Amino acid sequence: MSEEEASKVLAELLWTEKYRPKTLDEVVNQEEVVIRLKQFIKEKNTPHLLFAGPPGTGKTTVAHAFAHDLYGSDYRLYLLELNASDERGIDVIRTKVKEFARTKTPGNVPFKLILLDESDNMTADAQQALRRLMEMYVAATRFILIANYPSKIIEPIQSRCAVFRFVPLSREDVVGRLSWICGKEGVKCNQDALNTIYDLSEGDMRKAINILQTAAALGEVSVSNVYKVVGLAHPKEIKEMIKTALSGDFIKARNILRSLMITYGLSGIDIIKQIHREITSSDIDLPEEVKVELADYVGEIQFRLVEGADEEIQLDALLAKLAVIGKKVVGVAPRRVGK
Repeated sequence: MSEEEASKVLAELLWTEKYRPKTLDEVVNQEEVVIRLKQFIKEKNTPHLLFAGPPGTGKTTVAHAFAHDLYGSDYRLYLLELNASDERGIDVIRTKVKEFARTKTPGNVPFKLILLDESDNMTADAQQALRRLMEMYVAATRFILIANYPSKIIEPIQSRCAVFRFVPLSREDVVGRLSWICGKEGVKCNQDALNTIYDLSEGDMRKAINILQTAAALGEVSVSNVYKVVGLAHPKEIKEMIKTALSGDFIKARNILRSLMITYGLSGIDIIKQIHREITSSDIDLPEEVKVELADYVGEIQFRLVEGADEEIQLDALLAKLAVIGKKVVGVAPRRVGK
């Protein structure tokens, strides 16, 4: 067996029944959502729906699957799909949506569906107009609203909808699926790289697949290649900079910072986010109260950067703060700030 064939077999083994949906109509990690929607399909009746949750968890796909199960293969005849981030004004609600909503549908299902994707981007006036349409044409039309941030949907609309909350995908589901993709595509990968992709995607399957495809273009999906394609510094380099500053060597830490900004082309916001992640990790050996103080100061620096302060000056100030705190905590013995 060749190395490529062995890689495919290994990937197939990783994608076990543990990761695979039990039946073709299941949705990974969204079991409660599926159970409730199946009941609506069985009754051929549904309230207005609001799908809320982080991106890349299957909200739009579930909406299309719901419509397909209601109407059959020609479901698009009974579904009006609009992306509210593009068509989000009151004129669209008064024209396209209203005209589609007011006509009845022949067939077994007595209503049509209007799918408003990214509805949290709708203007306030459009949302006010929409809530009235949802009442007037409820006999002939049901609305499915999809939002990453449901708090941006006005309360009157939320109260008219049955809310379905989608959760981020679990590590085993994402890593298992990525392993299966690598096997099918003949891509070399390792477990550490796939776990890193999951950490960066934060349960967003769409983002995870995009990172995998981009990293695969470099040849092998490795941890270093993953960080290259996402435009972030490797965590060990950020840790080295933090530990150097905490040991009291401010000049060396600043040189590492400048090297990172030049090598990776990172912005101050990117670096401050990575610093925050590493400071709160277990790899930095500091007392809890010191980590709390540093987290507070990192938040202040991030606010200054967002407000337009000079990136290099603010990050230098953060490293200086780390050096001062490091000396207070460990004195002349820097071993406690890193291993």
